[in-house]
Amino acid sequence: MLASEQLGLAEWCLAATVAYVKERRQFARPVGSFQAVKHRLADLWLEIGGARAAARNAAGALAAGALAAGDPGPAVPVAVAVAVAVAQAHCADVAVHAAEECVQLHGGIGMTWEHPAHLYLKRAKADQIAFGAPGEHRAALADLVDVPAPV
Repeated sequence: MLASEQLGLAEWCLAATVAYVKERRQFARPVGSFQAVKHRLADLWLEIGGARAAARNAAGALAAGALAAGDPGPAVPVAVAVAVAVAQAHCADVAVHAAEECVQLHGGIGMTWEHPAHLYLKRAKADQIAFGAPGEHRAALADLVDVPAPV
């Protein structure tokens, strides 16, 4: 559920930023018409697509695992644990990146009480560490798939 929340947060940040850069004008042009802004938002859109896939995969794996077990007990199938670790590691970073881009591309208003962008950044940072930092989930994922740690 947390990965889905992070996905929604990232999607809101992208939508709000796209709407803002279409309206905000600089040098007699919309800010969104500048190539650097377009590339940043396109990269963010791609990251959000990956986060959507990871969150849906985790939700599907959890649903399938609960249905297969009937009454889910303490033992979690490895495939479900892998899907959850991937979702949490990826979605947390994407949500924070999307919120950071939202605040930065909104400019000064992004950190004021006149716009909620800074609240989304705070929520994304809190969600990122809620059930363990992304690095912890990556370490758990490495253990689950038997990938040795770098020396």
